[in-house]
Amino acid sequence: MLAFLGWGEVVCILAILLLLFGAKKLPELARGLGKGIQEFKKATQEVQSELERVIEEPPPPPRPVSPPANQTVSTSQGTGSPSSTPPTA
Repeated sequence: MLAFLGWGEVVCILAILLLLFGAKKLPELARGLGKGIQEFKKATQEVQSELERVIEEPPPPPRPVSPPANQTVSTSQGTGSPSSTPPTA
């Protein structure tokens, strides 16, 4: 953000802030802003380290595939209807 501002613009902004908030309130605002930036950097570092840890750890071993449930296969021939069975004498 400050890369696009020259020294003149930065001094002008600081002067306006000094006029708006006063000399007593300005250090408190700067301290709060500094703590906020510090917390943001800490959170981004934690996220980055967590991502690096996940990337570096080996993948879990594959789970064994269980065989399919036992399926009963009919060995008899025909449909099992009375018309297909031979008559008994």
